[in-house]
Amino acid sequence: MTGMSDTDATDGHGELARLVALGSATTRADLARLTGLSRSTVSHRVEALLAGGVLVEGGEPVPSSGGRRGTRLRLDGSAGLLLTADLGATAARLAVSDLNGVELAASTEDHDIDQDPEPVLRRVVERFAELLAGRDAERVRAVVVGLPAPVEFGLGHAVKPPLMPATWHRHPVADHFADRFPRAEVLIDNDTNLMALGEHRETYPGLRHLLYVKVGTGIGCGVVVGGELYRGAGGAAGDIGHIRLGHDETPCRCGNTGCLEVVAGGKALAARLRAQGRDAPDARAVVRLAEAGDVVARSEVRAAARRIGEVLAAVISFANPEAIVLGGSLARLDQALLAGIRAVLFERAFPLSTHTLRTEVGALGDRAGTVGAVTLAQRHLLSDRGIGALLGSR
Repeated sequence: MTGMSDTDATDGHGELARLVALGSATTRADLARLTGLSRSTVSHRVEALLAGGVLVEGGEPVPSSGGRRGTRLRLDGSAGLLLTADLGATAARLAVSDLNGVELAASTEDHDIDQDPEPVLRRVVERFAELLAGRDAERVRAVVVGLPAPVEFGLGHAVKPPLMPATWHRHPVADHFADRFPRAEVLIDNDTNLMALGEHRETYPGLRHLLYVKVGTGIGCGVVVGGELYRGAGGAAGDIGHIRLGHDETPCRCGNTGCLEVVAGGKALAARLRAQGRDAPDARAVVRLAEAGDVVARSEVRAAARRIGEVLAAVISFANPEAIVLGGSLARLDQALLAGIRAVLFERAFPLSTHTLRTEVGALGDRAGTVGAVTLAQRHLLSDRGIGALLGSR
């Protein structure tokens, strides 16, 4: 992570700004109630955030449950720009948003992550420049990039990524963007973590414990515990794609054999379909064939669903989430894939962990990663540490 300097003058201001950004608070009274701070302290801090251009106040009054109606608070979107990139194995979605999270421009394109980092990252920088389209790059306050790989979050690089060449290992990804956007916080994270953040914020804000399972070229899982993203001690939490299945000996690019990803991931399904004479270059082709009613493709998807369900049954017996949310390219086959996963979950997992469990396909589709990236950017920029830099930039 790059770009922040500590400041004592704004201690406590970030909490108020985050509550407003997340929609938890819309008035000064809400902030006082949620934080336990006195109204005078809240008012003093809000005034500083208003003067610094982080918050704006006004517009339509907030409905009252008794007494005087409050004046609505919201983030000032003009306080900065956020650049976000969700880089999957075969497709990338990039966006530019204002500080309030309003998407100003976005693009989705095919790409291949299975190449050296330099051309991939150079293309991301070029696309960001195109999306900015006349907007002042000096106003970029955060750049967030999701990679389909284990990521050492605090250092901004991937660690031995199975879907990517060895040249990505500990490559300084964050530096590519820090050099070009020197006033921005640069954050690199696992793509499925960002998707989990996005779905949790937009679709499931009331849930405390959630698993987001991406089934695409590979398989990964983002873990939300207590309403917060859980990365684990080193950033590898949720890497279910490399849990071994039984005694399968299929070699995996991670160096082991029989991993869930190499048995049930989209790349593995495509390879098996090609071996049976089908035109299936990638996971999206598997989806097209299955949607068209290809019997072999649908059979492979059903078998993959059972394998994924076997792993998730063990995971939910351990973690006991409130919901499992399915995403990734194969999630379009919600009837075949989700039904197969659900059947195994309720057959194999302990009943106490499944009797209230929700199993659903995510609502955001390919937007989940960039929405989650905005969420991550806001949390960092609106920390007490980040607020100081944000106020100073105004």
